[in-house]
Amino acid sequence: MELDRIDARLLALLQKNARLSNKELAAKVDLAPSSCLERVRRLVEHKVITGFHAELAPAAVGVGLQATISVRLTRHSREIVHRFRAHVLTIPEVRAFYHVAGATDFMIHVAVRDADHLRDLALTAFTTRPEVDHIETSLIFEYQRVAALPIYTDDAQSPSRASRTK
Repeated sequence: MELDRIDARLLALLQKNARLSNKELAAKVDLAPSSCLERVRRLVEHKVITGFHAELAPAAVGVGLQATISVRLTRHSREIVHRFRAHVLTIPEVRAFYHVAGATDFMIHVAVRDADHLRDLALTAFTTRPEVDHIETSLIFEYQRVAALPIYTDDAQSPSRASRTK
């Protein structure tokens, strides 16, 4: 699906605030509300928009510590990677994971109650896995997620100005 400048503007606005009403969104991009609604539905249908999320304050839900766990696998077969990936997706403490190149095979961002919880998670969810050769844990002192992706359109070499809304 090709994105035009209006699509790019809609995406930038929704990334900044997914709770905008259709009426507000339409006014900001100079579209009729019915046209705006149809464009957003099309973006969802084509899986350009994959979800709408609520951002939570970690401390408010009992998260006192975040960390990354670097994991090196025993071998690099497709079966082992898929098995480990499937396992990681079952762990409630996992916020995000990255399958990466280099000395580490996976970088896993976790959110836990405290240091004891982190230790127990590392020991039970990772070091007991037969596909895991080595783990290394790094504490996160500060975490700020940048929710907005840059939006590249065919008519621009750099991110769309629409992605840098005021």
